[in-house]
Amino acid sequence: MDTQTTATTSTTATHGPYPRTIDNGHGELLTFLGVRIDADGRQVLEVENQVQPGSGPPMHAHHLQEESVTVTEGRMGYRIAGRPDRFAGPGETVTFAAGQMHRFWNAGDAQLRCSGSVSPPDNLEYFLTELFASTRRGGGRPNPFDAAYLLGRYRTEFAQGDIPTPVRLLVFPILRAVGQILGRDRRYVNAPPPISR
Repeated sequence: MDTQTTATTSTTATHGPYPRTIDNGHGELLTFLGVRIDADGRQVLEVENQVQPGSGPPMHAHHLQEESVTVTEGRMGYRIAGRPDRFAGPGETVTFAAGQMHRFWNAGDAQLRCSGSVSPPDNLEYFLTELFASTRRGGGRPNPFDAAYLLGRYRTEFAQGDIPTPVRLLVFPILRAVGQILGRDRRYVNAPPPISR
């Protein structure tokens, strides 16, 4: 049996009080509902999201976290790297294993609503909050410096699958260095330390 939802975790930077909603300005709303401890003593971040038709996150992986998504309304398309597209409807749950490159999107004509969970939470809440804010500021794409900073700092936790290797290995370090010189990294002064296991 699960215990009650709590407002903070000991290992991550959170932004409670919960619930707290972030908006990427490009068809996605994500609401952090809180962190609970499951029957095995693991921390679980519970979320809800609303996705407009055609919208959804790009290919990505959570290296340390399992993610489960349950459709409550609408039709969700999803893809796991190397596999064909699949679809889920109301009441169906899709689970992405830690390290599994994946994406999902609204494959219907009406709003997609889902509930979900991520375990362990680690820095997911901070990472997505900053990424959504940058995407909103950038009119649908994160600012290149923000993407370089976040994906570089949290490379042990998160990866984005549609960024070519030369960009990741050569261009992003240059962007991070230029951003530091220009003081663009000041907005991340309170960024939590990356986690590796």
